[in-house]
This record gives sequence, structure tokens and C-alpha cells, in this order.
Amino acid sequence: MEIYITGDLHGDLRRFQPEIFYEQEGLTKEDLVLVAGDFGCVWHGDERDDEGLDWLEGRPFTTAFVTGNHENYDALRKYPLAEWRGGSIRRIRPSVILLERGQIFDLGGKRFFTIGGASIHDIQDGILEPDDPLFKKKCRELDARGEMYRVNHLAWRKEELPSEEEYQTARTNLDRAGWEVDYIITHCCPSSVQDIFSGGLYQRDDLTEFFDEIRQRCQFKYWFLGHYHENMVIEKKYAMLYEQIIRLKL
Repeated sequence: MEIYITGDLHGDLRRFQPEIFYEQEGLTKEDLVLVAGDFGCVWHGDERDDEGLDWLEGRPFTTAFVTGNHENYDALRKYPLAEWRGGSIRRIRPSVILLERGQIFDLGGKRFFTIGGASIHDIQDGILEPDDPLFKKKCRELDARGEMYRVNHLAWRKEELPSEEEYQTARTNLDRAGWEVDYIITHCCPSSVQDIFSGGLYQRDDLTEFFDEIRQRCQFKYWFLGHYHENMVIEKKYAMLYEQIIRLKL
């Protein structure tokens, strides 16, 4: 099994064109490309997603992703849960797979811990409800002032951050593994790591604080993440990915 990892797609699959990701020649459906959140190819929740998903299904490899903060969680939850390689998934296509939160998968003989999600940061001016009778008026007023807001179930969903049940699932699975895995795949990173490269630009939240707990308690080789739209390595163990596709040496 060969495993590659990349960062946020936001529904843009151009990096997987054969002339760009030329390493795919010779890969099979047993080989994986992991996406560290903001997959974004299940966006409309209807036939408008089919062209991209069908094209991705036609690639020679299997695509597996964790969620980010730019996903249609309402659409994703419609896909039934299944078991795959030791953990829970939702199968979007036969070889396009959502890796559920708090899971540990056996991939190529290595243990991968996965938990997607992150906070949207440009919502300081509020969340609007689309069924509010004053919705259009509020939008016009906020737009006129250049303020930052989101619309519930259209541009924001509370499921961007894990539920308490998902945090408990993560802790239970890590307990079973003795808090020792080979790799961690997330969208954002621990608060303390975030502070290193952002200088406080990104606020801490329950998820980044939970990741600090994992950072302190869990033994792992490397932690891969997306979210920040940069390619960099922090403290030799945290690999932030955006458009870059890297091959994991198992």
C-alpha cells in the first residue's frame, strides 16, 4: 500500500489531474490519498456533486478524508455509517471515503488516528438563520457595513466542531490503543502549535485544546493537518499541508 497526503481541496480536484499528480500512474484502489479536511466535494448534497465525485471515483487510487470547517455536514450525514480497516467511515463512493471522528484505522500496517473539524474564524458578526423573517434585511445591513457573518446550514454548521460524544469516542479509542499511534490526521492543530506559527492570530477553541491534550498524552510519529493554507513543518513532527501532495514512507 502506498499512502499520499494533501491539504484542503475546497471541491477543487485539479491537483489530482494525471499531469500534476503524475505519481498516480501505477497506483491501485489499494493505495490511498488522504485529505486533511475541507474536502468540499459533497457541497450541494444533490446531483450537482456527481460530476466531481464520479471523476474522483475514476482515479486509480482511493481517496479518504477527514472533515474541515468548510463542509456540508447536512449532506455528509445522509451517507450511512460502515466499518473499514478498524474504524467507522461513510462511503461517499466505492473508493471515496469519509473517515469519521475519533477513529483509529489500520492502514499499511500503521495506526492512523483521525478527527476532523475546525472553527470558522470570520463569523465575529454573527450567525443568521435563513428562516428569520428579517433575514434579507439583516444581510443587507451587515453587507453594507462590510461585516463578517455566516448563514446557518448554508455557510456554517455547528458540526464543524466535534460533539461531546465524538470527543468521548476519541478518548475511548485512544485508551484502547494505549495512547500510542503512528500518525494523526486532523484539519486544525493543537492550540500550542497554532500559537507558534500564528502569533495568536487564530483563537483557541475546544478542539484545539483537546488536541493539546492529545499532544501531551499520545505517542505518535507525525501529525498531518490542513486548514491554514500553508505548507510547513513545525517542530519536526507537525506537517501542515495545503496544495502539496506528499508520499508517506511507511
